[in-house]
Amino acid sequence: MNLPNKLTIIRIILTFIFIFFISQEGLGPMVIAAIVFALASLTDYYDGYIAKKNNLISDFGKLMDPIADKFLILAAFLVFVRMQIVEIWMVVLILGREIIITSLRLFALTKGKVLAAEKAGKHKTVSQIVAIFVILGFIILKEYFSSLSRWSYEIEIWWKYGIDILMLVTVALTLMSGISYI
Repeated sequence: MNLPNKLTIIRIILTFIFIFFISQEGLGPMVIAAIVFALASLTDYYDGYIAKKNNLISDFGKLMDPIADKFLILAAFLVFVRMQIVEIWMVVLILGREIIITSLRLFALTKGKVLAAEKAGKHKTVSQIVAIFVILGFIILKEYFSSLSRWSYEIEIWWKYGIDILMLVTVALTLMSGISYI
């Protein structure tokens, strides 16, 4: 197994570690969750970079890299729904797009074809990662300022409003990339 494929598998393992820490209480676990998510996101960048640079592109990587990405992203968004930070309908639309595209990829695989991710899909992934980092920043700031009794309902409303706008943009890019892929 080549290095890019190992990085893809590491991203899947890091997703479970992220879920564990983001599900805990307190500032420390939230910071660790953000660091783990950042490491997982870096594996996404580096597995593609190394694969292209060293001509290590494989059918396993073409299929599993996007699946590992979806697993990481959807895990984060589902946790944020549970935390009541992100609206469930937004995640349902993102999940629906991912199921449709993954189904198309699997169908193509049964016909002997491997469909790689397109540029619009990569932009979609970046927008989702940015949204997740902003939300993680919100969670960390809320934990920190709450511990100092400096967090207020008004601050939270403004953050929530900003997250909603960011998520609307993310959902739009996700749906547009799905339509583009089809």
